[in-house]
Formats: sequence, C-alpha cells, structure tokens
Amino acid sequence: MLFLLLSIICSVSVGVLFKLIKTKTTINIFLITINYLVAFVLAYLLFNPEIDFNIFTHSGFLFMALPLILLMPTVFLLVPKSIENSGIIKTDIAQRLSLIIPILCSFWLFGEIVPILKIIALAIGFGSIFLILNKPDQNKNSLYLLLVFLGYGIADVLYKKIALFNDYPYTTMLFYIFGGCLLFSILLIMSKINSIKKEYQHKTWLYGFLLGSLNFCNIFFYLKAHQSFRETPTTVFAGMNFGVIVLGTLIGYFFFHEKLSKKNVFGLIMAILAVSLIVISDIYYG
Repeated sequence: MLFLLLSIICSVSVGVLFKLIKTKTTINIFLITINYLVAFVLAYLLFNPEIDFNIFTHSGFLFMALPLILLMPTVFLLVPKSIENSGIIKTDIAQRLSLIIPILCSFWLFGEIVPILKIIALAIGFGSIFLILNKPDQNKNSLYLLLVFLGYGIADVLYKKIALFNDYPYTTMLFYIFGGCLLFSILLIMSKINSIKKEYQHKTWLYGFLLGSLNFCNIFFYLKAHQSFRETPTTVFAGMNFGVIVLGTLIGYFFFHEKLSKKNVFGLIMAILAVSLIVISDIYYG
C-alpha cells in the first residue's frame, strides 16, 4: 500500500502544481518538454536501463509504449486547460471517473476475480464520484473533462500491461517512454516555435523541473503498486482513483477555496469508505 499512497500524493501534487503555475506563467509545450527531459534524465540515472535499439521493433513496445508516448504529452496539455475551465476538483474527478475503463479491462483483459466486498467498495466509490462531481459551476464547457477522462483511462490500462510485461524490465520501458515523450514534445515545439518564443520565461525551467520530478515519481510508484498487486489490478485502479478524489477534494477546498455542497461532502465520505473497504478486502482476501 505504501507505493499506492506515494503515487496518490504525487498525482495530486501534479494537479496542485498546475494550479500554482497557472498564476505565475503560461502552461505550454515548452514546460511539458522540460518535464519530460527531467523525467528522462532521472530514469537514466536511477534505473541504469539497458540500451537496446531492438526494443523499437518489439511488438510490446509498439502496442504499449508507443501509444503512451503520443498520449502522455497530449493529456498533460489538456489537464491545465481542464483545471482552468472547470477547477481542480472537477478535473481530478474526471481523471478518476476514467476508472471505469481500466476496471472493465480488469475483468476482460486481466481476468481478475473480484470478491463481493470489493464490488461493494467500487459501487460506493462510483456513487461518490457522481456526488462530488455534482458541483455548482457556471462554466458548462465539459470538452476538456471528457478528453482527460478518455486519456487517463486508456493510459491506466497501458501502464498495467507494462507493469506485467516480461520481455523488458518496466524501468527500461519507462526510460524509453520518457525519451519518446521528450522527442514528441520537441516536435510539437518545432511546429509552434514562434508562439513558444513569446511565452518562454526563465522560471519555466524551475517549474518544469518540479513537474518532471513529480511526474516521474508518480508513474514509478504507480507501476510499483501494480507489481505489488499483480493479481488484483482493481485494488490499484480503484485505490488510486478514490484516494486522489479524497486528497484532491480536500486540497481544492482548504487551499484553493473551491466550493463544496452537502452532496459533495457526502460523496467525499463515501469515497473514504470505499478506500477503507478496498483495504479491508485485500487484508481478508489477499
């Protein structure tokens, strides 16, 4: 559970950092590129990965890593847009509502048999999502929320498959994924070089370093959690999502003064109950 808790903290910290950065500078592809540069360097220094160019022709890389390389920078650019339009709470909820996608895949792709207590926890958790999402908001633009929902849902499934991949260590896969994201981000910069020059600020390097460090830790701990719960992927999928709901909602309320209705508060209590039942289920059923 330690790796899962650390991943939750890092994930919410990324959202909070986006919120803080937005008041200081422009969140753009240059910032995202620095983020992946930092993650790529950290992966090389800490993992000492095997350099094998044959990996680029391996089916596992083509069907798992390559989609992530294209997806991750894109979602990273969508998250601040969603926070700007809908707030940190709704963005976190949309991100966590994407739990539906990997949960369904846990049954169809990973063949997990889920005990009744965990099914009850999932039902309570999904109920909490809708209650917390029921938040007064004059802004009805939900396009970015939908894109964040799809992006994170697909990414969760791909990360799980990478965690179970046997042909290459997951640390090696992460190294190449971060490297691919870096190259993809550079290509995006080159396509928008004139606008990037206008938005560039020296402080972007600092924010990019912080973002890259948190992003690296988030993904690393998330994969470690999946390896710890190889046979029960719903534990990680649900525990991660409901845990972020609780922490993200509390931070949004206490630090960013985002309003919560009575329904939101009741939903928060339900989310805490769902996480507790998941923990109890794993203790008793393994």
